Amino acid sequence: MMIKVVRGNPTPEELAAALAVVQARAAAATTAPPGAAVTRDAWADPARLAQARRPSPGPTSWARTYWPA
Repeated sequence: MMIKVVRGNPTPEELAAALAVVQARAAAATTAPPGAAVTRDAWADPARLAQARRPSPGPTSWARTYWPA
């Protein structure tokens, strides 16, 4: 890859900062495969709580029908 300054006269520090950003973006794009799913921790999963409180037959069981299985 070649980078060319088209306009302006950047200082060496400015050019180094710009190249560092481009390099970091390129490295991030190669480490994560496209479409990689983000996994949630088990403690943050609402289904974990619902499994402990499974609906049981009774007069108030209708209130828990929306819980995930």
